[in-house]
Amino acid sequence: MSKKSYKDTLTRWEDLREQILTPEERAVSALRVSMMSEIARARAEKGITQRKLEELSGVKQPVIARMESGAASTQLETVLKVLAPLGKTLSVTDIPVETKVKKK
Repeated sequence: MSKKSYKDTLTRWEDLREQILTPEERAVSALRVSMMSEIARARAEKGITQRKLEELSGVKQPVIARMESGAASTQLETVLKVLAPLGKTLSVTDIPVETKVKKK
């Protein structure tokens, strides 16, 4: 009987994600990560702390931290409040064919 090493039993997140999430769920997740990463990048680029962004946007710093880490599902209104002081907004564009979410 062959013994498996601990490393052999580990599953990479990418492999697990492929197994448990549908293509549509993966597309939504990627979009969310991209949006939250852009908020963090724009804030850092402007040299604004989360506390300062709280003052400018009216959104509490812990909420901003959860947004940037992806730990929370944030309401659209909150995202827009945070984006405005960063000189950003959202726009609606076509989804590339390979990532379109199927209608149910």
